[in-house]
Amino acid sequence: MHIIIGVGLLGFLLKLYKPSESNLLFDGGSLVLYMIAVIVYLTNIVKGLRIVSVGVYGEGLEGMTLDRADDVDNLGLDADTGNSVLGREDNLKVLAASNTILALVLIGVIVLQCGQWYAERAEEKERQQIARDRAAKKAGQTPKQVEEEEDVEEVVVVSEKSKKRAKKAQ
Repeated sequence: MHIIIGVGLLGFLLKLYKPSESNLLFDGGSLVLYMIAVIVYLTNIVKGLRIVSVGVYGEGLEGMTLDRADDVDNLGLDADTGNSVLGREDNLKVLAASNTILALVLIGVIVLQCGQWYAERAEEKERQQIARDRAAKKAGQTPKQVEEEEDVEEVVVVSEKSKKRAKKAQ
């Protein structure tokens, strides 16, 4: 699992080597979400799975008084001994919540990467349209006439390919 995390980080860092504006925004956001996922995985899930595999739940719960309960920090650890005071049910709840958070964060990474792909595709279409308009202006034609000529050229190319395939089939 750690190798997969490393490959993901390496991929994001390589994409940010010479970033364009699109890469900086989309990949930067994806990298932040990915790092959140890595932190949640390492802090909650790995620790929770270790506790589940060992089967030692709630060390220190037996002797816990109300006065000592005040010494429990936000992580569920006894401030004096550092032992976990969470029971089995609490550990499983933390694991479930962490997995849900992890899933949502990774879906966010996927959405950002799909958004980047869509934005690049739309930008490329816009560049092609601008190139067509410039070519039409140079030729003294309207952009509509240039598009019609391109459509006719595409039909000719497709029909020539069909003829070649038919000859090969015979």
